[in-house]
Amino acid sequence: MPVPGSGSVPGVSVGEGPLPFFVYGTLRPGEHNHDRYVRGLDVREQPALLRGGALYDGPGYPFATDGDGTVLGTLITAAPEEYGHLLVALDRLETYLGPDDPRNLYERVARDVEVPGAGSVRAWIYLAAAAVTRTLHASGPRIPGGDWLGHRPPRNGAPATE
Repeated sequence: MPVPGSGSVPGVSVGEGPLPFFVYGTLRPGEHNHDRYVRGLDVREQPALLRGGALYDGPGYPFATDGDGTVLGTLITAAPEEYGHLLVALDRLETYLGPDDPRNLYERVARDVEVPGAGSVRAWIYLAAAAVTRTLHASGPRIPGGDWLGHRPPRNGAPATE
């Protein structure tokens, strides 16, 4: 894998460089995909929010879109030596095959997110692809408050987090 920051990371335009990841669903700390994909590859996790978004319930995982609300999540900064590996793994998980590919489930886009007490940070976020977004906006169940952890079904009989 090319050295992150050298402008040669696959799927990253030279202008963007290695960015942290804003995650809002099953990749957040404590969730199953965090343990499978992120644990040990990151150096920092910070609470963060995406303004100008909307969060929708999906088949066991959420979808974020552009919208009129706020999406709560976590900003994950990858260890520099793990960045390329994490980027490829998350692209696969999110069924992101490249910009505007009609087979995408999500699009990976760079957006500004807010980190309380630290200001605005540019980050990668996986937003629902165009076809998915159209369906969600027409009839998808929106998650009030934009917080997947407070909305998702309880695991193993435990109450959902508040």
